[in-house]
Amino acid sequence: MTSRLNAIFNKETTVPNRRSEDWIKNDNIEAESVEIDHGAEQRLLRKIDIHIIPVAMLLYLLSFLDRQRTVGAAKFPQVCSNFALIILRRLYGMEADLGLKGNQYQIAVSILFVTYVLSEVPSNLVLKKFHPSRYISAIATLWGIIATLTGVTNNFGQLVACRILLGLVEGGLFPGMAVYLTFFYTRGELALRIGYLFVSAAVAGACGGLLAYGIGQMDGTAGQRAWRWIMILEGLPTFVLGIASWWLLADDPDHAWYLNAQDKALMLVRRNRQTGQTKSAQEFHKDDALEAVKDWKVWAFCFAQFGTDTMLYGYSTFLPTIIKSINKRWTDTQIQAFTVPCYALGAITYLFVARLSDRQQMRGLYSVIFGAVSVVGYGILISNSAAGVHYFGCFLVAMGLYGKRTTATGLQLTIGNTSGIMAPFLYPTREAPRYTRGHAVTLAMVGYSALVFGFMWYWFAGLNAKRRAGLEDDRIAGLSEEEIAELGDKSPRYVYTI
Repeated sequence: MTSRLNAIFNKETTVPNRRSEDWIKNDNIEAESVEIDHGAEQRLLRKIDIHIIPVAMLLYLLSFLDRQRTVGAAKFPQVCSNFALIILRRLYGMEADLGLKGNQYQIAVSILFVTYVLSEVPSNLVLKKFHPSRYISAIATLWGIIATLTGVTNNFGQLVACRILLGLVEGGLFPGMAVYLTFFYTRGELALRIGYLFVSAAVAGACGGLLAYGIGQMDGTAGQRAWRWIMILEGLPTFVLGIASWWLLADDPDHAWYLNAQDKALMLVRRNRQTGQTKSAQEFHKDDALEAVKDWKVWAFCFAQFGTDTMLYGYSTFLPTIIKSINKRWTDTQIQAFTVPCYALGAITYLFVARLSDRQQMRGLYSVIFGAVSVVGYGILISNSAAGVHYFGCFLVAMGLYGKRTTATGLQLTIGNTSGIMAPFLYPTREAPRYTRGHAVTLAMVGYSALVFGFMWYWFAGLNAKRRAGLEDDRIAGLSEEEIAELGDKSPRYVYTI
């Protein structure tokens, strides 16, 4: 199983062993010592960042906003949270307009995640078979159309159909963007760039409610209810950006219009100095995908991600509720304003941890530490404490959530995002205002994921130690440099970033 698996079924990201980091190898030339102008490399990185990161962040921000405004918190429908469909159900007349009854809201909330998670792994598998820029553009354009058309639905069946289709096309965005970034960035640079996407999600969480509240003032304009305007006006920008990204995003470094010949040569050197990054490793191989499915390490990370994502989806549900309990006289706009510092702290925490972990090339330690921070936060929320103390617990959960999130793609995200199906049912209205069961379940899931990440950290540390001591060098005896590179993460030269 070669290193291309890390772009299909994510394991922990890796860095090359010091014994081989000064060598490159492709299919046509012998390995040779290479000196890199680090100043030129930094200038190249800035150029790539300028042309890729803003588009990627905006796409993910709009994706998160589209999910925000189509699912919601039943207890306080005036406040827009990560689940914001039910924000529209009473305040803006969606319930009456569509004739929704019983648990049809929870069904509409959950159904998106069924197709969302089913589309994630196939998205990664087909990404390299198509033009990546065209594929991402098509995803964004289609989900913009579907999200906009949700605003003209007239019954429950039409709403569910839009939700199913929205999950189908939108599910490929994040894993697709994560894989796309691997075409331009080395393993040691990815955490910070993935961090930018999570930051955009935090920004969407902070501002999405206020945006929906503002558009909600258009109720009755042109004879349309406010919930329809929210759907339409927040879906159109996605459609426009999807069309624009056709030209804004390049397929790969070789086709990047903003890179000159010297930049492209340096990109080749950067890619080939990583262990396992041969030309063949950039291609999709069915056998590698099948082997990844049978790898216990892949599944360990998948189920740990499930625990982390349970916190992600649950957090946005209860946050406005906790803030509302602090002072019942606050207006809806004030409540939303008090969610902003929590999301802002989460965004700052993620950027700080991502930059620090990139510099130190460490992942596991921060996953365990911030998992523990989240457990403490949920313990505070479960406790019979003053409302202000609960608000402090919200900050701890935000720190733990965004400090703990790892670079996950493909199957790992698929398993993790299935928690979105479960999360709407963790916080039923009848258990307000404490939601003890929802907090307790989430605490247990976060604690479980932290333990799994801690075990994997320990296991990979032992494997790295064995390889540095040369205890696995017999695996490469008599092999050529190309054959050694093709071993990928099974090569003694392949050292995991832990």
